Amino acid sequence: MSAPSSPPAASGRSGAAVPAILILIAGSAVALLTFGPRSVFGLFLLPMSQEFGWGRDVFGFAVAIQNLLWGVGSPFAGALADRFGTVRVLCCGALIYAAGLALMAYATTPGLLHLSAGVLIGFGLSAASFNLVLAAFGKLLPNEWKSIGFGLATAAGSFGQFLFPPLTRGLMDTIGWHETLLVFGASLLIVLPFSLALSTRAAAPSAASAAQAPQQTIGAALSEALRHPSYVLLVLGFFTCGFQLAFVTVHMPAFLVDKGMSLSVGAYTLALIGLFNILGSLTAGYLSNRMSRKVLLSVIYAGRGIAIAVFVMSPITATSCYVFGAAMGFLWLSTVPPTSGLVMLMFGTRYMAMLYGFAFFSHQVGGFLGVYLGGEIYEATKSYDWLWWLSVALSFASAAINLPIRERPVHRPVTV
Repeated sequence: MSAPSSPPAASGRSGAAVPAILILIAGSAVALLTFGPRSVFGLFLLPMSQEFGWGRDVFGFAVAIQNLLWGVGSPFAGALADRFGTVRVLCCGALIYAAGLALMAYATTPGLLHLSAGVLIGFGLSAASFNLVLAAFGKLLPNEWKSIGFGLATAAGSFGQFLFPPLTRGLMDTIGWHETLLVFGASLLIVLPFSLALSTRAAAPSAASAAQAPQQTIGAALSEALRHPSYVLLVLGFFTCGFQLAFVTVHMPAFLVDKGMSLSVGAYTLALIGLFNILGSLTAGYLSNRMSRKVLLSVIYAGRGIAIAVFVMSPITATSCYVFGAAMGFLWLSTVPPTSGLVMLMFGTRYMAMLYGFAFFSHQVGGFLGVYLGGEIYEATKSYDWLWWLSVALSFASAAINLPIRERPVHRPVTV
């Protein structure tokens, strides 16, 4: 891929242009640092539940709240970033996220756990995650770099998932789970300087879009999107992605312990998901520029259904877990580049953070149900079987839902 003749400019307070490569590095660092701690909550389920005598439903409900509030807050965080710029929102989100991790270290009651791991971390993630990085990339990078930038940001989050599970196990064995959470909270403060390279102002529409909708407001943009059938189908399909990711991230380690595996096998399985998702995300970013995005999404969802079905029907061994981790990892966040690319194709970049945020809300409603039902159904049946097969059914439903999507910009009457 050839570089553009002149780098894109991200005007901060100084008005200085930021080179495209620096934007990519900074955004990838933010994605890594914010997604890494989020990906290892499943490793805290058993230690915290055993220490305080909780059922798995208590921890599951806390992370379910987190997923839901992450989704609820994302459209508002996106709208604030569209209106006031990315830096302020990212910095506030990182500070709230860090406070949630610090309080979680001292959460000795279900209420404190729900406040810290649920409310604070959920809202912190909504304002400090790769959602805003994707939107900043959409505004700051030249057109020929956008799709690969989306893939790179997603892959960086995946590298966080590869890096943090073994790091978490090592820290927990060395200094304990309480102190591990404090270390992760402190690491989020690194997001603050990196966010400066992603400085964006309120987006000004291009000449073409100005001719089409010169006075479009945030409310009008949202109303337009929600009346667009293809956007609605995209949002509904994204529900499955959140359901599966949240369920596997939180309950997979405990599921493997139930099957006779060690907690370390769960950590390494999560790490393999992160490692192979780097390849999957970059591949999806590359393919999003070269094939139908809706077809790519359908293939990804169908592939997940096949991978999960084969895994649950096979004997559970360390090898089968690692193979499943690699297969699922390749398909893990590979939905993000084509999904964000379709939002940008349909509606442009002006309100992309908000519109992708609403799609992500559907993703997080799925995440809420995946984690919550995992805890509730396990406590009722002492098994996760229902959840695994529900994940398979949702995979094929989403593969079908994405096929009718029309891949073209929304039609707006030209104002003369």
